[in-house]
Formats: sequence, structure tokens, C-alpha cells
Amino acid sequence: MTENYRNAGSKEYATSSDFCRVYLEHRNSLYLISLLLTADSQKAGQCFVSGLEDSLSNNSVFKGWAHCWARRIIMIRAIELLRPRPNDKNGLNEKKVLSLNRKVPAELRAYPNFAGIVGLNTFDRFVFVMSILEKYSVHECSLLLGCLRRDVIEARVAAIQHLATAEIASETHLAEEVPSHCRVNYASR
Repeated sequence: MTENYRNAGSKEYATSSDFCRVYLEHRNSLYLISLLLTADSQKAGQCFVSGLEDSLSNNSVFKGWAHCWARRIIMIRAIELLRPRPNDKNGLNEKKVLSLNRKVPAELRAYPNFAGIVGLNTFDRFVFVMSILEKYSVHECSLLLGCLRRDVIEARVAAIQHLATAEIASETHLAEEVPSHCRVNYASR
């Protein structure tokens, strides 16, 4: 490769300052991805920082892809840190659901949908975040997670079913908290 060609192409690649800008402008969403994947504030911080460090040192990415790369590298760091496996079926049981509010990172307690995602078992949570929220294909998820596509499909279905069930349960719980004199009897209307 000639020096002129290399210099001309380098203008298209993201620089360290481009990545600093991406991490600064999108810090909330980048940290949220990290937090949803790890379900732990300290681990989320680790993934966020190591993602930034990696982006600054290995920036062979087109400028237009810098934001997507930042999100992806945070996911990769979370995968490396937690090593989610399909056989990690530490499914939610009643006791875990009841203690979930104590384990949900403080940043997410005010957001029941995020708290529900954090409550998923590790593998299902990774698959949900990657395939549903980040819109990665089943094939891409299976490659990044090092598992079969069938495992990704099953985990995605399990995650959606769990979140739907949790939503129905929370609505039922909220309805039970409403005093009987405040309830509307729709059958009599």
C-alpha cells in the first residue's frame, strides 16, 4: 500500500478524538447497555471503561461506524467479563423474583422495564439485549456468544415470555394494591 493511499484512507477512519466524542455524547446510552448486560453497576463501569480504552487504542473503524462500534465493543467486553452460556439456566423462581428489587442496580429501580430485563438469567438477558434492543441477527448473536442459533432463539423466546409474564404479574399486583372502594367494576357498566 502506498503512503498516499494510506493517508487518504485514514481520513475516513475514526480517530481517538472521534471516539472520545462518541463516548461523551452517548455516555448514558452506552452505560445503559453495559448495565443491562451486566446487571451490576460496578461491572457495567468496567465494561464501559474497557470499551472506551479499546476504542481509543484500536480505532480501525470508519468514522460513521464509531457509535455502533462503541456499542458493540461494550457488548464484547460484557461477554468476556460474564461469559454467558446457554446452560446457565438459573431461571427465576419465586424467591429470586421477590428479592429482585434489592439486587436491581439503583439506577434502574425507577424503570420497571429495565429492572425486568436485569432480572432475566444471564444468557437470556444477553440474548434479549443483543437481539431485541440492539437488533443483532440470531446468527450474529450466536457468533458473539459462541453458541448455537437454536440456543439464541430459545433464550429470546424465554426472555420475552418471562418479561410478558412479569408485566402481567406487576399489573395484577398493582391492581390488588388499589383500595376496593377505588376500583371500577367494569362488569356493571
